[in-house]
Amino acid sequence: MNIILCPGIHAPDLTQSFVSAWLEQASREATERKQVNILIFPTNNYSTLSAFHIFQFLREHLKSKLESPVVFISFSAGVVGAIIAAYMWQLFGGRVKAFIAIDGWGVPLWGDFPIHRMSHDYFTHWSSSLLGSGQTNFYAAPSVDHLAMWRSPNIVRGYWVDSYSGDLSPIEHLSASEFLHLLVKHYEDN
Repeated sequence: MNIILCPGIHAPDLTQSFVSAWLEQASREATERKQVNILIFPTNNYSTLSAFHIFQFLREHLKSKLESPVVFISFSAGVVGAIIAAYMWQLFGGRVKAFIAIDGWGVPLWGDFPIHRMSHDYFTHWSSSLLGSGQTNFYAAPSVDHLAMWRSPNIVRGYWVDSYSGDLSPIEHLSASEFLHLLVKHYEDN
């Protein structure tokens, strides 16, 4: 399985902090079970908004492995380019296993692949769900600043929410890192 990270428009050290706080540990645990390939899309200026650049990056790194499943994890402005790149990947025969949008407020999310939203507060969670969301989503409680979701997912606490049940009551209190780990593990195993 492949995981592609599509950062937003911010200092690169925030992405490294994200990797340190969550993905290094999660990828070590996942690698023990199955092979996981983690790709970080290099953002240059506003390239994170470009679905074409993200798609090209995937093609260069996965070459002839279109059938290999891809999980997109995108943040902020990176959600814009990543959701269209995910459609493109499928259009050209690739397999999108899941799409996880972290604080992609205002970005419509629909697709024929599983979609999950993670938000830095309840208002962003609620208002973003009007533009499409998946079955399982996460929102921070207490609220945190926008960049904290990417910089420190291990200390951001919040709620797992099942949006399809019709009951938007929180199901479980956990960290953003734990939520991401559980999602990736689920898609790894299925």
